[in-house]
Amino acid sequence: MTLNVNWLDRIKWNKDGLVPVIAQEASSGRVLMFAWMNREALAATVASGEAVYWSRSRSRLWKKGEESGHVQKVSELRLDCDEDALLLALEQVGGIACHTGRHSCFYRKYADGDWVTTDPVVKNPDEIYRK
Repeated sequence: MTLNVNWLDRIKWNKDGLVPVIAQEASSGRVLMFAWMNREALAATVASGEAVYWSRSRSRLWKKGEESGHVQKVSELRLDCDEDALLLALEQVGGIACHTGRHSCFYRKYADGDWVTTDPVVKNPDEIYRK
């Protein structure tokens, strides 16, 4: 598959060559996680149909689910009006997006002056990640 490089040039990459990305579950509309992509990650995502991000902590491309098996199958990719943020509509394979073993990385809610955990652990992270 040949990609039109021009579409990558339309994105306003930050000074580090990254763009913020929201991963949203297509079936429910729930926001699962926030991450970053560089040009290579975005091109790999489009080519494979599965989410590939830029890991700032690892300083390398990171295919979501490469360790856990919880890949993200992308059904739609959207660019915001300012051309500086992306939205991925996707299917979260295995139902776990967060490294804590939860469905979503946004599992805490602000209430009464503190962050309250609202979502349960679906699977113990020690069973998911074998380091």
